[in-house]
Amino acid sequence: MAMPIENSKLYTIPFFILCSSYALFGASFNMIIPELPAYLSSLGGAEYKGLIISLFTLTAGLSRPFSGKLADTIGRVPVIMFGAIVCIICSLFYPILSTVYGFLLLRLLHGFSTGFTPTAMTAYIADVVPVARRGEAMGIIGVSINIGASISPPIGSYLVLAYSLNVLFYVSSAVAVLSVLLLLGIKETLQNKQAFHPRLLLLKKDEIVDRHSVVPAIICGLAFYGLGAMLTIVPDQCEFLGIRNKGLFFTSFTACSILSRLVAGRISDRYGRIIVIMISIWCLMCSYVVMALAVTPAMLMVASGCVGFSLGIAAPAVFAWVVDRSADDRRGMAMGTMYIGLEAAIGFGALISAATYNNNPARFAVSFYVTAAITGIAFYFLIREYRLQQTKTNNG
Repeated sequence: MAMPIENSKLYTIPFFILCSSYALFGASFNMIIPELPAYLSSLGGAEYKGLIISLFTLTAGLSRPFSGKLADTIGRVPVIMFGAIVCIICSLFYPILSTVYGFLLLRLLHGFSTGFTPTAMTAYIADVVPVARRGEAMGIIGVSINIGASISPPIGSYLVLAYSLNVLFYVSSAVAVLSVLLLLGIKETLQNKQAFHPRLLLLKKDEIVDRHSVVPAIICGLAFYGLGAMLTIVPDQCEFLGIRNKGLFFTSFTACSILSRLVAGRISDRYGRIIVIMISIWCLMCSYVVMALAVTPAMLMVASGCVGFSLGIAAPAVFAWVVDRSADDRRGMAMGTMYIGLEAAIGFGALISAATYNNNPARFAVSFYVTAAITGIAFYFLIREYRLQQTKTNNG
């Protein structure tokens, strides 16, 4: 069980430390992403581009039930730390395992980082913030990781252009080290902790997913499906349109995501989660259509900003919705369930978009039209949930 909240303050020193650490964590693994497709091609693995993201998200998704259970048993902080340490180690090994299969193995292992840290981090945040400001808090912690994701890709591309790819990997590892150092001494929020034992890795049927979080997880996955497509094919699209520093695309995406996250969580606290998510899904579908139509660098930048803005609206509302529906003693598992949906969708988005694109620039548009259609499926689930919510309210 989590510690009770002692006051109504949100912006405390521990909260800012968490946000700073999360920003550095996000910077660590995001700064290398724009350069990975070209790097894999240079190793002779161009046909495996779809696996760059899907392997990463595969282990992230598979590890969620374990990270959720561990966050609810041994504590939030150790799980947060473990994910960051994975980032440190994997980034150091990219220059060493410099073959196609070595690279793919590292992408598989690197996924454990996002399988652990975000699950425990969001559970920790839910423990320490006031209930009435939960959506706002989820928005701010999302802003934190997006700041890291926004600043780091152009820096990563610059490091490759000015120095080498190996320097990029070493800097990525160093940034992850800083994220760990910030968390040293932070107070654990889980009461009645258990010592780690291998038996904790044995999952019972009801410990794999939290049933109250399944619908939000599906909606979250459908919303984030397009992110897998973007991470996989947009670096090639940038190159095709003449954008030399591919990290600038991701800066546009995350900068606009930050802008919307600053207010979206607070709006969902006031007007409700489902309404806010529905608006974001509509905006997201339109954004992918704009991306499909992009034929100039400026259009691509605008489209990326629109996608980022839309996801920035959706994410804090979905995260807060999951916490609203979960029991206190299953909060880690609930967040893990939500992330399973997210990671699975990103992985499928990467694979399906890579197959649709098939290294043919003429098929960029088709890939994003498919993405817009799949994203729109979330509307069905949202309408269903909205009607159920209205029925419960009317029956009072």
